[in-house]
Amino acid sequence: MKKTILITGCSSGIGYCVAKELHARGYRVFATARKKADVEKLSAEGLESFRLDLNDSNSINFAFEETLRRTDGELYALFNNGAFGLPGAVEDLSRDALRAQFETNVFGWQELANLAIPVMRRQGYGRIIQNSSVLGFVSMPYRGAYNASKYAIEGLSDTLRLELKGTDIYISLIEPGPIASQFRMNAVKALEKYIDIENSVHREKYQGVLTRLNKPGPAVPFTLPPEAVLKRVILALESDKPKPRYYVTFPTYLFGFLKRILSTRVLDAILAKSGNSN
Repeated sequence: MKKTILITGCSSGIGYCVAKELHARGYRVFATARKKADVEKLSAEGLESFRLDLNDSNSINFAFEETLRRTDGELYALFNNGAFGLPGAVEDLSRDALRAQFETNVFGWQELANLAIPVMRRQGYGRIIQNSSVLGFVSMPYRGAYNASKYAIEGLSDTLRLELKGTDIYISLIEPGPIASQFRMNAVKALEKYIDIENSVHREKYQGVLTRLNKPGPAVPFTLPPEAVLKRVILALESDKPKPRYYVTFPTYLFGFLKRILSTRVLDAILAKSGNSN
């Protein structure tokens, strides 16, 4: 029987790549997206696809139940991937802005994980893979909402791993650095929606942020294609004992190393300079 996997955020980038390649690899993939047009595109390409909006519990429950209906109640893996980044200085983030960031990047993911775990306990096995970020363990300026959401996912995943110890349900975090995707385009929309740029003391900085986000091609060095994440997802799915964390891209390895050896003050100086560069 084919191994089944439910994936969120498959409209483009990492989710799209992983869904297509796992399908080609022989997995039964349930590829979800928020917009109807993206669901139709995925279905036209031969994937089992339906709508899943991470901000909507009814949508989450429907998608999960539909997955189980099609698999007679079995689910090998969940890959939580759908997310967006909200740029902005922390002092400019309203309660609504933070809530929007966490609804998609944290609350929706955890709701899905909490639906999947009882199924996996019943069947005696399972994999939950969370697509985190280098910003899940180091912080950069003007990324506070996104930093916080990924730190939250890291904390929840680490706790789940401890609570599931002794079972055959494995929790793995993928921690990419820069990956080529539509992430930057969506970040521009979020910045313009939630941040009052013209009345902020950080107005000039935001102009630089927008220049970087709108820059054609890779915005920063060491950007890799989505296939780099795919390789780690396959390891998390197919290793007998998958790792708790999989680094992706040079910046992730670099900052993981620096965090272990440097004082907080020295690391802050490096992160501030890196995060303030356009």
